[in-house]
Amino acid sequence: MFWLLAILAYLLGSLSFAILLSRLTGNPDPRMSGSGNAGATNMLRVAGRKLAILTLLGDLCKGLLPVLIASIAGLSLQEQAWIGVSAVIGHLFPVYFRFRGGKGVATAAGMLLGLYPPAALLAVCAWLLTFYLTRTSSLAALIATPLTLPLLAWQEPAALLPMSALTALIVWRHRGNLRDLFAGRERHF
Repeated sequence: MFWLLAILAYLLGSLSFAILLSRLTGNPDPRMSGSGNAGATNMLRVAGRKLAILTLLGDLCKGLLPVLIASIAGLSLQEQAWIGVSAVIGHLFPVYFRFRGGKGVATAAGMLLGLYPPAALLAVCAWLLTFYLTRTSSLAALIATPLTLPLLAWQEPAALLPMSALTALIVWRHRGNLRDLFAGRERHF
C-alpha cells in the first residue's frame, strides 16, 4: 500500500496547476516568464492574483490529499510523511511537464497541514512575517521551511527525517535564489 500511494502521490504532485491554469486561460507558460518558476509566486507576477491563488490552492491540495489518504489507510506518520515527500518531488520534477516544475513550498505546506497542523501554522506565520519584512518570497520560504524542524523533532519525531530530506530539497531548489540573495539581485515584490 505504501509504494502504491507514493507513486500516486508523485503522479498527483506532477500536476502543475501553474502550467495547466496558464494553458486554460491563454497566459504564457510560467516557466518561460517572470522568474521561470511554475509556482504561485511567479503566477502572481505573470498572470495575476486570481490565477496565483488558484495555483496556491491546487499546490496545497496536492500535498495535503496524499497525506490524508495515507492516514485513512492506516499508514504510520513516517510513511505518511514520505508519501507527502513523493507529492512534493512530483511538483519539483513533474513527469507530465518534462521534469521542470516549481520549488515545492506550497505543496510542502499542504503536506505539513496533513501531518501536523501546528507545524504548517508555524511555517505560514514565519513565511508571512518574513515576506512582510523583506518582500522576498524565496527568503520567506528558506526561513519558514527549516523552522518547522525543531517543532517536529519535539512533537512529531517520526516526521523529522522525511521533513529534513524535504527541507534539503527545497533549499537545493532555491540555490539560484540563494546566489541572488547574497549578490543583492533577488526579486522583491
